[in-house]
Amino acid sequence: MKIRYEMVIYWSEEDQAFIVEVPELPGCAADGETYQEAVQNAEIIIQEWIETAKELGRPIPEPKGRLMFA
Repeated sequence: MKIRYEMVIYWSEEDQAFIVEVPELPGCAADGETYQEAVQNAEIIIQEWIETAKELGRPIPEPKGRLMFA
C-alpha cells in the first residue's frame, strides 16, 4: 500500500506557481507551474523527506488517514 499524506495546495501570486505543503511532514513543500506538476513534485519530495528521516534516524509520522481509501 502506498503511503499518502495530506497535501495543501494553493496558488501563489507572488511566486506565480502552485505551492504544495505537507503539514504532517515538517518543512516538506514543493511547487510547480501547474497543479499537476506541483503534486508530482510533492510526491517526489515526500519520498525524499522519508528517505532522509530514515538516514538520520528520525521518526516518520504515520499519515492521519483522512485520505486513505479501502
